[in-house]
Amino acid sequence: MVIKRRRFKQTQSLEERLAQDTLKLRAQAKMLPPGPARADIARRIRQNEAASHFCELLRSPELELSE
Repeated sequence: MVIKRRRFKQTQSLEERLAQDTLKLRAQAKMLPPGPARADIARRIRQNEAASHFCELLRSPELELSE
């Protein structure tokens, strides 16, 4: 028996999803007092921003493959 993977068709780009998640996390962080939970959210915000920046770098014209 073959187990089928669940596949999702993304309707938004990765950058859009990262930006939405970052906005949601910032709102959550504002409501929390300083502590481990807020630090975890801040870490996730930094990860989202780094991933978004990395996507921008990958799309840069300098990385275009020449044929």
